Parts: sequence; C-alpha cells; structure tokens
Amino acid sequence: MSTEPTLSTPPIAPAGAEKAPDDQSKLKTFLSILRKYANPMTSFLMTIISSYILIRTCYFLKNTKFIGVADIASVRISLPAQLLEPTPNLEYWNYLDRPETFIWFIGDPEDEVARMLAVLRFWFTKDLKYVKGKPCKPYNSALGEFFRCNWEVTDDAPPIFSTTDRPLSNNATSKTIRVSYLTEQTSHHPPVSAFWVDCPEKGISARGFDQLSAKFTGTSIRVTPGAHNLGIFINIQRRNNEEYQLTHPAAHLGGLHRGSLSVTVSDICFVTCPKTNLKVILHYIEEGWLGKVQNKVVGVMYRYNPETDKITKIKDVPEKDVVGRIEGCWHDQVFYTLTGSKEPVILVDLKPLFPVPKIIPPEVDQLPNESRRFWRDVTAAIHNRQYGIATKRKTELEERQREKVVMREDQNEEWKPRFFTGSVTPIGKPELTDEGKLALKGLHEGNYRLQESLVTGA
Repeated sequence: MSTEPTLSTPPIAPAGAEKAPDDQSKLKTFLSILRKYANPMTSFLMTIISSYILIRTCYFLKNTKFIGVADIASVRISLPAQLLEPTPNLEYWNYLDRPETFIWFIGDPEDEVARMLAVLRFWFTKDLKYVKGKPCKPYNSALGEFFRCNWEVTDDAPPIFSTTDRPLSNNATSKTIRVSYLTEQTSHHPPVSAFWVDCPEKGISARGFDQLSAKFTGTSIRVTPGAHNLGIFINIQRRNNEEYQLTHPAAHLGGLHRGSLSVTVSDICFVTCPKTNLKVILHYIEEGWLGKVQNKVVGVMYRYNPETDKITKIKDVPEKDVVGRIEGCWHDQVFYTLTGSKEPVILVDLKPLFPVPKIIPPEVDQLPNESRRFWRDVTAAIHNRQYGIATKRKTELEERQREKVVMREDQNEEWKPRFFTGSVTPIGKPELTDEGKLALKGLHEGNYRLQESLVTGA
C-alpha cells in the first residue's frame, strides 16, 4: 500500500465486465424506476426525474441533492451504481478547479480595487468543471464523511492592472505554494456540508456551507442555494481580516419536455467587502432575443455603505459611485473597465484552462470515513464495470448509515461533526474544532496521519 500522496486513475476493465451504460440505457433504467414508483406519489416521480437531469447536466454551483414537492434537495435517492460517476461527492464539488487564482493577488496589492478584481478572477474560475467537464452524478455523501487534499501551485500571476494612476508592483515569486482543503458532511437531513480552504503562506482562507434547494416550475427545475448556504466567505488575514462574501446565483435545468436537457444561469449575485466599502453586482444573462444561449455576464463595482445599501440591480447604482464595470462570457473571456478608462482589460481567459488535479493523502493514511476509502469498493467495482457488485456495496453503506441513525435516535444522541463546531450556523460561516485545525495543520505540513474517528455516521 503506497505511503505517497496519490491521484487515482481508472483501472482497465477485467474480462467479463459488464457493458458501460450509455445515455440511452441510463434513460431506460430511469423509466423502469418511474414505472415502479410513479403511482404512489407525484413528488417521488419528480425526484426521479430530477435525478436523471443531474446525470445529464452540470450546475455550476456545488450540487448533489434533489427535491420532492417543495424541495428536491431534502430527498435522497439511492440510484443504481451504473448511473453514478465513480467519485465521492465531497471530492467532486469544490470551488478550487484553479487553485492558483485563490492565491494570485487576492491579498497582495495595496490597492483595494485590485484585491476585489483578484477575488472576481477566482470567482470565474472556481467552477471550471461545469464549463469544461461532462455532466455527472457523484455519490451521495454519508453523515460524518470527510475529504481533504492539497494543491501545490506557482505564485507567478501577472498583476491585475498597472497604470500610471494605479501603480501595482508584481509581487509574484514563482515559488510553489500549498493550498489545503477540508470538508465534512455535517448534516444529512437536510444535506449540508461545511468546507474550509486555507493558504497560511499567503494569509488567505475561505469557508462556507454547501446546501442546495430546488423547485419544479412546470417546464424546468430552479436550483438555488439552500437556507444554510450564504455563499463563500474569503478572509485576508494580512489585511486586518478583510472579508469578502460571494453569493451564488440560481440556475435552471430545462428541456424536460424535449428530452434535450440544458442548464442556464440567469440571475444576479453579489460580492461584498464591508471593510473596503466595495460591492460588485454580477448579472448572468443566458438567452438573447432569438433564444440563443449567450453565457453572458455583466457587472458593476461600486462604493457602497454596508449599513444602508439595498441596491440589487445594476441600473440602480449611482454613476458617481461606480469604480468599474465587468463584461464577458463566463464560458470564455471576462473583461473589466475601470472608471475613467474606455479600454476593457482582460480579467480571465477560461479557454485554455481546465481543472487541475488534487494531491490526495496516501491510502494508508486515509480513515474509514474518509471519502475515497469509504467508497473505494464501490469505485473499484464501477471502474471494473461490475455494476451489480457496485450497487450491492453502495446499498450496504447506505443501510449501515440508516441503522446508525436509528441507533442514535433510540439513545437520544445528537450527531456532532468532528472537524467543525456544528452542523450549521445562522451566519453561514462554519468554525473549525481543535481537530479540524489539527487536520489542516497536518495538510499544510504534508503530515496526513489522523486518529480514527471515535464515532462515525455510517
């Protein structure tokens, strides 16, 4: 068993492996499930339909959950293994597809506008998997399951801007810097996970809760952040704990009636920093007047009063407060134009970018409830196209979780996460426990050894 940090690669399928399902066979499987369960209740029917949608489409927010009558996200469906991507949910859904943008100049510049632009550059790269990758449905997370990893990136970004009136030195050093990530499934009903991103060398961290809500509108499904998901909170320690809150826009999963499913994002989201009094409104615009998808985004950065500001639309921002404007395609290139200039400057070019691999703890150091080890028998069976075995192993894990839920209820015990202080918080910002801080410290140092969890959720 390897003691070195690794990245897994799919093994070659053995002789006698089952045929890998294509989209048509996946649809037939779902239709058989529909025939079995459609009569008892319409809400369950809609849950199954939404599950098929998530096999075929990606949502650029973090998503593995579904809705029933009011909220698909509160319902967990046990799907056959051949319909799943052999990837743990906590590993797949993260915001660091390009982790170098998390450290590039977010905290370095003296100019607060440059820092805000650096945050926006991170924002447009954080979900690159949905732009470049294929649709997939990872495993549902088990209560208490956790995932951790590192990225090693080079601090060699070009400056955000450099003009005579806004001089900005390039502080890039071309040295390798480590970014660490820890996430844990803190609640099962509703499904909520907490996450923490940390880069001590640059004095930058990010945290938040991931939870989604989804509602069927008749022709599409609208997916929005859940009640506990208040966005991503980025903290810059060296700037007196300057904090940025990045909220998520809603998405629509459409094409149900045509059988040609698609994802559109047509909503408004915000990036705010109370310490610098800077706010950005981003408006995602999908369909033009001929119905062609544009993947367009426009935005405005302006000075605001955190105590009194209630502006939610770009057109309502007073021109005297505008610092700069954003425009482009969130699948392609995004530009900014500062007030007083007429020349757009490229903020980020997504065309050549793809998600970068993670550095995973060696298997010998992974705990039983650590994502890759927890799901490894299911993953191995799927890679080997032994879907019957994979479904059996997956069902065993899910049944074990149900038994532990009943056991805790009988003993009147409340579930407590290991690495975070609570399942949720009213302000959307999780706090680390002492064990959570120790786990992150180990990641920073390349020391992956942890004591086994005394209590597990499955």
